[in-house]
This record gives sequence, structure tokens and C-alpha cells, in this order.
Amino acid sequence: MIPSQVLRALIQRWKQDPSGTYQTWFLWEERLKNFRSIRTGISKVVEEIRSGTFGNVYKGSSLQTVVGSIAEQRQIFRGADHAFLWKPKLRIPDIYENPVHQQAFGEFLSTCLCCSDGADILSAIRRLDDRKIKGLGPAAANLLYFLHPTQVAPFNTAIVKGYNRLFGARVKLGSWQEYLAMRDGILRTNAEHRDLLSNDLGAVAGLLFDADRYPAPPVGESAITAWETDLQRVREESAKERKMREAAREGDVTHTQMQAWLRDLGKDLSFDVWIATNDRGRTHDDRRLAEGCLDRLPDSLVNVPGGDSIALIDVLWLANGSVAAAFEVEHTTSIYSGILRLLDLAGTAREAKGLFLVAPDKREEEVREQLLRTAFRSISDLRIRYLPYGELQKNLEAIRRFGSGLKPIEALAKSLA
Repeated sequence: MIPSQVLRALIQRWKQDPSGTYQTWFLWEERLKNFRSIRTGISKVVEEIRSGTFGNVYKGSSLQTVVGSIAEQRQIFRGADHAFLWKPKLRIPDIYENPVHQQAFGEFLSTCLCCSDGADILSAIRRLDDRKIKGLGPAAANLLYFLHPTQVAPFNTAIVKGYNRLFGARVKLGSWQEYLAMRDGILRTNAEHRDLLSNDLGAVAGLLFDADRYPAPPVGESAITAWETDLQRVREESAKERKMREAAREGDVTHTQMQAWLRDLGKDLSFDVWIATNDRGRTHDDRRLAEGCLDRLPDSLVNVPGGDSIALIDVLWLANGSVAAAFEVEHTTSIYSGILRLLDLAGTAREAKGLFLVAPDKREEEVREQLLRTAFRSISDLRIRYLPYGELQKNLEAIRRFGSGLKPIEALAKSLA
């Protein structure tokens, strides 16, 4: 087992690594936005299983929607959907064609949605494990992580390998019991080093995921010195990689830049403007995004179910205290999550007629696919539209000078549903 002082040194180096999951995923501002949307998606899966409308195929199902959203969560969850893909020759996972197993899976998710105690979560896992549903293993922990991030750690092959490497364990894939044993070790490690990690088990899972990026931790003072030299080399190489990625992105319209354009355009068109709660402190051209914008939303949008989600919509234009237009900017993040936040708004502020997904031109097909999902079959009534970066950038100055109301934006946006 890795000595405590060596593990602490590893954690500190990992947190400073610009290409490690701590910097690129755990501190990613968009990460927390996805928790609520994924919880909503899991609720949808439970509802469809209970009502008998889930169906017997994975493709196009509500489960594909939510697992696909998890798989978009940058590198640590890449491939999370593989465990749920229907493998016809193996008939796994056996939750599509077997209605009894499907109901058991729905009960499992429902229990975990409602409980808040770690013991209840473990009980639900053990009940599911007792069912011995073929192909339904601890990959489902990735769903539970977004419901209980302080109780359930993410799971994949890289995390297991990292755990075995650092702690000399022999955890095997595919077994809930093996996963729970690893979870115990993860919780102990997290408790011991919480001052460097987090209550959120995503941090320690990211450390395990990245364990192969670093030389094997040694024992002995001279070995530690050599190891630290190697770690410094890794950091320098990672910094070079980051610079190369930044250079490749140079000239691209960024998420923050798009928010700034929409903010300024809204003001030019005489709307009051709201900037998402978690983006208000960001800067563009040496100005805070929230500068000159509303300090708080009207009570009619705050003191309602889903109010927290509405406050996270990237840009809102308001007139006389009512939402005239809402813009979700999806630069590289999950289209699914943006749609759910707009749906939360539509369910509360029915007068909000301008609902826009703003994304790079190259993401048009991705936006179209999401809007046409079965899970959003009623979305056509809301007329959520796609606003391409290119069209907005090309017409920005003309709209500022000659535009009024929402007509110019509506003329540029595309109806895809």
C-alpha cells in the first residue's frame, strides 16, 4: 500500500497538473450544472419503467438520453454508455427484453432517487445484486454518482486499475461486491486526505483515473526524490499539451464571448439581462459578465420548483419582469442539459416564447438529434430553436443598429424539432 506521505505528494502534484482530471473536469464550471439534469433524466427512466412505456430497446430510450449525457462529461466518463448498449448476441444488459428485470432496475433507481442515507443506497445495491441481472453491474454506479456524489464513487476500468495500482488491491471488474469493497477503501482514503480532496467523491475518483499518468510511487527518500523529478517532467509535458490545445482553439468564439455578445445585444434591444449565477464573475474584455445586468431574478422565477435551474440559464432577456428570451450556450457541453433548463423555464414562465439553444455551426446535427429524441416528444409545442454561432456573429452589428424586439433573432434561428 502506498505510504500516506507519498499519496499526499501525489494528490498535490495531480491537482496542479493542467491536463489532469482535477483541472480539466472536477473544477470545470459546467460540471455542476449537469447534476440536476441527469437526476431529471433518471426520474424520467423510472417514470417510463413504472408506466410500462420504457419499451424494449436502448436506442432512442430515455436511458440512452441520460447515459449519453453522462458520457459527455469529459474524459473520466467517456465510454460510460458502453455498459448500457444493447448487445444482442449476449442478450445483455438484460433490462430491455426481460420485463421483470426492467422493473427491478426501475425500483433500484427509484430507491436511490429518494434515499439520502448511505446505508439505504447500499441496501438498494445489494438487492439489485441479488437479482443477478445479466450484464447489469457496477457501471450503474455512474448513475448513482450524480444522485449521491458524497456516497457513491464513479466506476470504470481506469479507476479500478488506478485503485489496484496505488493500494496493491485486486479489485475485479463486473462485480458489485468488488465495487463495494473498493468503495470502502475510497471512503477511507478520502476521509484521511479530505483536506486535499473533497466531500465529492468525484475528486478521489479522478485521482485514481489519472494514476497511470504518473510514475509508480516508491518507498524511501532517494526514490521519492527521483519520483518527484519524474513528476516534474510530467507536469512540464502536460503544460506543453495544454498550450498546444489552447493554440489550436485560438480564434474560436468562446462560451464566455458568446454570453457577452448576447448580453450586449439584449441591452441594445432594450431588454433587462440576466447572466447565469455561476458565470456572473467571469470576465470578457476586462468586464465582468454581470456588469450592468440584473442582480436578481423576479420572485416569480426564483420561488418556484426548478428556480435554481432557471438561474443557471446562460443568458435571459426580460421585459417588465417577464422572460422574453432565454439562451443556453452549448459550446462543448451537453445539449441535453441545456434543453432541460429551458424546459424548467417553460414550465414556470409560460410567456417565455423565445427559447434558444446557441451552439457552434458544426453542432447543428447534434442539436437536431437531441431535439428529436423520444424523451422530448412534446418539445415541438415549445418551439425551442437553434441559433448558430456563425449566423449571430455575421449579423450582430446589423441587429444592434437596426433591430428591435425578438424578430431579428427569430429570423436567424432554426426550428429543428
